[in-house]
Amino acid sequence: MALFLPWLPTERIIRARGQPEAPFALTEKQRGAVVITAPDRQAVALGLGAGMKLADARARVPDLMAFDHDMLADAQLLDRLAEACERYTPMVAVAPPHALILDITGAAHFYDSEKALARDAEDQLDTVGYSAHWALADTPDAALALAQHGLKEGAEEQLPVSALDMDAKTHQALERAGLYKIGDLSDRPRPNLAARFGMELTLKLDRLLGVEDRPIDPVRSLGNVTTDRRFPEPLTHIDAALSVLEELFVEASVQLEQRGQGARMIRMMLFRCDGDIAKLGVETGAPTRDPALFKRLLRERIDALNDELNPGFGYDLIRLSIVAAETLAVKQLKLEGGEDLEADEVALVSQLSTRMGRGQVQKFQPADSHIPEQGLLALPALDAPPPAPWEIPPSGNPPMRPLHMFDPPQRVQVIAEVPDGPPHRFTWRRKAHQVIRYEGPERIGSEWWQRKHGQQSGKGGLTRDYYRVEDVKGRRYWLFRHGLYGEEKANPDWFLHGLFA
Repeated sequence: MALFLPWLPTERIIRARGQPEAPFALTEKQRGAVVITAPDRQAVALGLGAGMKLADARARVPDLMAFDHDMLADAQLLDRLAEACERYTPMVAVAPPHALILDITGAAHFYDSEKALARDAEDQLDTVGYSAHWALADTPDAALALAQHGLKEGAEEQLPVSALDMDAKTHQALERAGLYKIGDLSDRPRPNLAARFGMELTLKLDRLLGVEDRPIDPVRSLGNVTTDRRFPEPLTHIDAALSVLEELFVEASVQLEQRGQGARMIRMMLFRCDGDIAKLGVETGAPTRDPALFKRLLRERIDALNDELNPGFGYDLIRLSIVAAETLAVKQLKLEGGEDLEADEVALVSQLSTRMGRGQVQKFQPADSHIPEQGLLALPALDAPPPAPWEIPPSGNPPMRPLHMFDPPQRVQVIAEVPDGPPHRFTWRRKAHQVIRYEGPERIGSEWWQRKHGQQSGKGGLTRDYYRVEDVKGRRYWLFRHGLYGEEKANPDWFLHGLFA
């Protein structure tokens, strides 16, 4: 089904500002002249049309009002109307600049027929102030062309050749050949048409006639599992709507269990009678089918909303989709009834991420780099992959690392007994520290393969000699000398990289 909204730009202005007292048009600047891009109904009735210069139009209609045409606002409005049309089917695509295409295959069972569904969509759009022409066809191209030209189902051959959406030169060539309607082309051999007008024309012709189909690109990807509930009497209480969402998750979990999967991302849409849509989403730290966990996350998500859910006149449709799912094997319960600490950790991470934001709860993940500050990545806990075993050096003991590391490392002044020896005394934040013990050096080479000149030293390409030191007060620090003395740098700098507990 195609919905064509010919007056979308001007009706957007009327909805925002009210009906102007005089005819008006939307304009934009083209090649130094102000040109009408979208006249309203009154302006069209007075003989004005798109493409006319504003000065010429005002010569005909002196009281014509003009507003700047905001095409981005038109596109955003079309996207919102597409979301509203998801009450009929989750397969809704935008056909810029003023049309929507809905795949209603198997979606008309809540209505008497597909035409009844189309009339309901037209009425819903009219209620919120937008005029629409609808058409049904076997292919998206045919439905859109019929809606744009005000024809109904089965009238494809009556369409003008301009419905092929080819360039003006091709349309002119077709009319010169005496081919004015799609019916004039339908019986002609395709090789002859392709030889004269190109393969693109034959392809679009077959799509208009329903010979070849084209899948639509919906504005929202379909979930792995989708469940919904329609109500003859709208729900006017939030608690009732949340109970329905919990029931829908249980239904989705049954399907996930049959597939051996668990939900990771869950999207919910609550459709109000007046066309407004409330959208909710929750994520989990690991695949789950636990209704209790979903209930807690849903409550957290509701509490975290800036604007509380307002059912208004009530919700007449609630839909829940599992957007992302992962493999979830069946677990053997412990005979002694012990606690599942892993499940508790997942629930805690999911709940905190839902309450505070997905980027506020993070996990460390080892990275493939031996540079200390690059050896760990802080990722959102919901995105972090399953923990992998840490690589242990051949010696069998991992190198000691401080609990707190500075980013970037802080420069210090160091006095050493010998230029390439360990630190004897250092000054940090205007305080002197006498070193009584040290361990090291632990030499960490630079990533020479990433330098422009290979082994030649460059910016950030110096060797580091790390020392674990202890001062007279028992405080332990992690220092490094940046560059080999006399080889890579004449007078290497020292840095404090971390603090031990």
